[in-house]
Amino acid sequence: MPTGLGRRDFLAAASVALSGGMAGCAGVFAEEGNQVNIAGSSTVFPVTEAIASAFSEKNPTVNLSLSKTGTGGGFGNFFCAGRTDINNASRAIADAETEQCGENGITPIEFQVATDALTVVVNPEADWVDCLTVDELRDIWRAGGAERWSDIDEDWPDEEFELYGAATTSGTFDYFNEAIIGEEENHRSDYHATERDRTIVQGVQGSEYAMGYFGFSYYSENPDSIKALSIDDDGACVEPSIETAMSGEYTPLSRPLFIYVAKESLADPAVRDFARFYMERAATDLVSEVGYVPITEDQRDENLAKLDEAIAEVTE
Repeated sequence: MPTGLGRRDFLAAASVALSGGMAGCAGVFAEEGNQVNIAGSSTVFPVTEAIASAFSEKNPTVNLSLSKTGTGGGFGNFFCAGRTDINNASRAIADAETEQCGENGITPIEFQVATDALTVVVNPEADWVDCLTVDELRDIWRAGGAERWSDIDEDWPDEEFELYGAATTSGTFDYFNEAIIGEEENHRSDYHATERDRTIVQGVQGSEYAMGYFGFSYYSENPDSIKALSIDDDGACVEPSIETAMSGEYTPLSRPLFIYVAKESLADPAVRDFARFYMERAATDLVSEVGYVPITEDQRDENLAKLDEAIAEVTE
């Protein structure tokens, strides 16, 4: 890493070379040896970006194309359509997505690469709130629920919420919907929905009455300008952190993060080299440095065994 640059600064510079739109990408059947195309979750993006930067230092001739499309957008528009080799995912692949992949001759292989503490944030000036119960959070984010802070607690400001959250194509939206809203209610639609987590950061920074949610990594970049709320799921307020996600205390918003690799793409040496490098680095501090919990050594070994089996099947 260049002297005088922090990891965040280095990644910001490296992302100019690594990140880009998917238009014109070479796709799954790119010229062998120099191209790996990746889309999907913005939550998983910082992990993949960090690992891709480290890989590029050692493999400068391999072109890595990264794009934030949301988990669902990545599966539906790119990965299962045969246009990318890897999809970042903040939830497991859906049955319909697996079916779409199959129809296009794509076999998705799942690898857990980290654990996230999905984080609810407010403006630092919102000094009336530090913790919400799951029921209170549900009432704020469900359709037909609370409209004003005072609807949750009469001592809180009689001001409308300004809400920022994940777009419906996002795995973060799906996970939050399942964990907080539940099957009997719908996520409200009158909020600022975006795939760009930094847009959520900026929205919450700009309004005393704002609230948003996203992966812990984006909070860890901005701890002085936004405030993370603790969540009370079982009678105790637990703050989001790498430690509480690792211990299992932070419920129900701790969640696994994945990448999916197209088995067919593993015939390409660049894809299989990058996938193996990814599995090895996902068990290191490189993951915690971007704000997530690394996988264990046992998980790493299971991933590598699964990867080697798939590689053997496509290279025999």
